[in-house]
Amino acid sequence: MLSINNSTALNGLEGKIIKVEVDVSNGLPAFDLVGLPDISVKESRERVRSAIKNSGFDFPIKRITVNLAPADIKKEGSMYDLAIAIGILAATEQLDKAICSHYVFIGELSLNGSIRGIAGVLPSVLAAYENGLISVVVPLENADEAALSTKSEIFPVSSLKQLFSFLKGDTILLPHKVDLAKIPPSSNKSFVDLAQIKGQNLAKRALEVAAAGGHNILMIGSPGSGKTMLARCLPGIIPKMLFDESIETTKIYSLAGLLNSGLFSRRPFRSPHHSASAVSLVGGGKFPRPGEVSLSHNGILFLDEMPEFNKNCLEALRQPLEDGVISITRVHSSVTYPARFILVGACNPCPCKQQPWNGYTKAG
Repeated sequence: MLSINNSTALNGLEGKIIKVEVDVSNGLPAFDLVGLPDISVKESRERVRSAIKNSGFDFPIKRITVNLAPADIKKEGSMYDLAIAIGILAATEQLDKAICSHYVFIGELSLNGSIRGIAGVLPSVLAAYENGLISVVVPLENADEAALSTKSEIFPVSSLKQLFSFLKGDTILLPHKVDLAKIPPSSNKSFVDLAQIKGQNLAKRALEVAAAGGHNILMIGSPGSGKTMLARCLPGIIPKMLFDESIETTKIYSLAGLLNSGLFSRRPFRSPHHSASAVSLVGGGKFPRPGEVSLSHNGILFLDEMPEFNKNCLEALRQPLEDGVISITRVHSSVTYPARFILVGACNPCPCKQQPWNGYTKAG
């Protein structure tokens, strides 16, 4: 028997619908998973098998073939566990295939059948809506995040048993909704109030101009003069984020696995250490992930002791500063992340007291 249901795949912040095709046929017992899966997806075979058995359902002792289509898109992560498990239950006629095909399933299974939260739920839900699928099943842990897509129907579940009962019609689950006005801000630390700083009138005026026009700024001063404290005041005087900006920033933090709860409603403030590599700054890896410039999107990127950063790191800031995006190309994929931020730099004067320390040669 063949069953087909839906999940999603992300390439950067862009998502596509993945058809999870499950065929259960007679033959020697086997569990084959095809469709360009990575190692974490292939490991889902053991999680799915144990979760189905430990939830009290029948796992077929037959030949099982799972195809994640289209097969030319690289699939990674544990988000396909739930879709594969539902596909097996539908292919063995324990669930109605027609009902299952109307939903998008996203979630990781534990061995006891409970469903764990994953990263990247919000961009996945938005991708499903853009492709015409509004009913999405997500882990209970990710319910509030997924419900930020107000036009989608979000069904949070905590276990495979609960989901099975819902799809069989034995349990009623109402779509999860959130009141955007009551969502607590994401746990982004509070900032210093500019009004509490005495003196430094010229520097404060410069910050006000930078905040008003979205300009980059470089502060030069001796150690202890308050450059870092002034920089941490900047988020407090920048206009609040619009809803669309909040959603875009939340998508980035969700994809990076850094979203604690709710909507990211405060402008981000990122301050990487000067020993950071170029990859950590602009993003990358075998399967590209957002870097500091993308995590600073719609906010501030603060480079303290700016001349101490590696030259390659500073050169890598050219594209995001000019275009507001960062393009990352690797062997397996090429992605583009938004990276429109205010760059705030701080450095000490040159030892000769005449010009900024350039980081490469000593003047004077």
